[in-house]
Amino acid sequence: MTGGGLLVAGTTSDAGKSVVTAGICRWLVRQGVKVAPFKAQNMSLNSFVTKEGAEIGRAQAMQAQACRVEPTALMNPVLLKPGGEQSSQVVLLGKPVGELSARGYHGGRQQKLLGTVLDCLAELRGTYDAVICEGAGSPAEINLRRTDIVNMGIARNAGLPVLVVGDIDRGGVFASFFGTVALLSEEDQRLIAGFLVNKFRGDVSLLEPGLDMLHGLTGRPTYGVLPFRHGLGIDEEDGLRVSLRGAVRESQVSSPVGEDVLRVAVCAVPLMSNFTDVDALAAEPGVVVRFVDRPEELADADLVVVPGTRGTVRALEWLRERGLAEALVRRAAEQRPILGVCGGFQVLGEHIEDDVESRRGHVEGLGVLPVRVRFAREKTLTRPVGTALGEAVEGYEIHHGVAETAGGEPFLDGCRVGQTWGTHWHGSLESDGFRRAFLREVAAAAGRRFVPAPDTSFAALREEQLDRLGDLIEQHADTDALWRLIESGAPQGLPFIPPGAPA
Repeated sequence: MTGGGLLVAGTTSDAGKSVVTAGICRWLVRQGVKVAPFKAQNMSLNSFVTKEGAEIGRAQAMQAQACRVEPTALMNPVLLKPGGEQSSQVVLLGKPVGELSARGYHGGRQQKLLGTVLDCLAELRGTYDAVICEGAGSPAEINLRRTDIVNMGIARNAGLPVLVVGDIDRGGVFASFFGTVALLSEEDQRLIAGFLVNKFRGDVSLLEPGLDMLHGLTGRPTYGVLPFRHGLGIDEEDGLRVSLRGAVRESQVSSPVGEDVLRVAVCAVPLMSNFTDVDALAAEPGVVVRFVDRPEELADADLVVVPGTRGTVRALEWLRERGLAEALVRRAAEQRPILGVCGGFQVLGEHIEDDVESRRGHVEGLGVLPVRVRFAREKTLTRPVGTALGEAVEGYEIHHGVAETAGGEPFLDGCRVGQTWGTHWHGSLESDGFRRAFLREVAAAAGRRFVPAPDTSFAALREEQLDRLGDLIEQHADTDALWRLIESGAPQGLPFIPPGAPA
C-alpha cells in the first residue's frame, strides 16, 4: 500500500516552504501519523551527514527531526552544492558524483535523475503513512519546466497534490498565487489544490475578501493563513540568519548569568557552508552573535569564528583582500580567541595543496596553526564522537581537505595553539557540556565576567521550535482539508486558468 503525499511548493524562493513542510510534519506526527520529509533536489551549502554517512540538505535533516525519524539519503536524493556562479558539485544519494555547470545540469543530466528520485519517493511512500515533499524555488519557472524533477515534474509523475505557499510579508501575494497557476500547463494545474498564506501581520478578516476573490478566480481555496513569527527560519538552505537567536530571545528573555555579555564575530566568508554551527552559541543567554566582513568589526569581539566554506582558497583570498587575514594573525599573536571550523580551520593552517576544489595547487595559509592541508578527491563524510575540555562531544564532517597537524594540543581531530582552535567537526557546539566549557575558556581569555547558563539545552530549544511550527499549522490551517489532500490527492474538476504554460 502506498502512503499519502503532498508537495509544498512556493511562489518564490524563501516563501517558507521548508518551515511549512516541517510544521506539517510535526503536526502529523503529533496525530500519530508515521511521516517522512522529501526533497528531490536541493541546492544548498548547508548540509548534514546521516548515520550511514550520506550528505543531505540540513533542511531535510531538520524536517526528519520534526517527523521524529532518522534522516536518510532517500529524503534528499539530489543535493547541489554551488562552487561559484556557474557550477555546482552534484551529490547523488549522499555521495558526490562530480561538478557540473548549470547548463550541463539542466541540459540533460537533471532529467536523467528523475527515475532515481521517483524510486526514492516510492520507497518512502511504501514505508510511511505520509510523505511531505518540498519543492524548490517556484513551480512556474517556465524556462526549466522541461527538465524539472523537484516541483511539478515530481508531482505529475507521482500524482501528488500541490499546496502553494506565498510570503505575504513581501507584498503581491495574490498576483503571485494567480500567476503561478496561470503559467502552468493544464496537466500541472490539475494538481494545484490551493494556497497557504505565510507571514501575515494584522487582522485576518481584512484579508478574507481577497481570499474569496482568489477562490473565485482560480477555483482553489486557501488552506490557511499563518501569522508572522520571528525566529522560525531554522536550518535554512542558505543565508546569513542566525536561525535560533530570534526564537530564543522571544521565549527566554533573560540577562546574562554573569556580569558581562560575550561578543562573537563570524567572518562572512564567500560560499559559507553550515553557518548553523553558530546557532548553539546564539542560543546561550548573554552571547551576542553577528556576521562581519571588515577588520574593525573584530576589535571588540571576544571570539572570532571562521566558518566552513565550499571555497577554502577563495575564502582565504577574500580574508586577505578585506584585511581580515592580517587582523586574524594579529589576534592569534595577542592570544585572543579564534575558532576555525572545517574550511575556516584549513585557512588558519600553514599551507594548502588544492588540485580538487580550486585547482590552485600550493597556497600559503595564515600560518597560525601548525597544519598542512591536502585536498583529496574522496570526500570525508563522518559522524565523529569524542571528548574535549573534559566533556563529551558529537559532530559531523563534510570536507575534501585532509589535515596533517605537526604540533599544538589535540582538539576534536584538529589542534589548538594558545587561544586559536581549529577542527573539521561541524555541530560540536550543539553538545551542551562542551559548549559551556568552551565558552568559559573564551570568557577567561577575553577577560569577561561571563558565565554560561547551567541549563541551556540546544536539543530542547530545537524541539520547542519544531513544536511552534506544528502549532502554527494546527492553529491556523484547515488541517481536516490538508489531511484529505494528503490521503486522497487533489480534488477533481479544478478549473484551467489561462493562458497556461507557453508552447
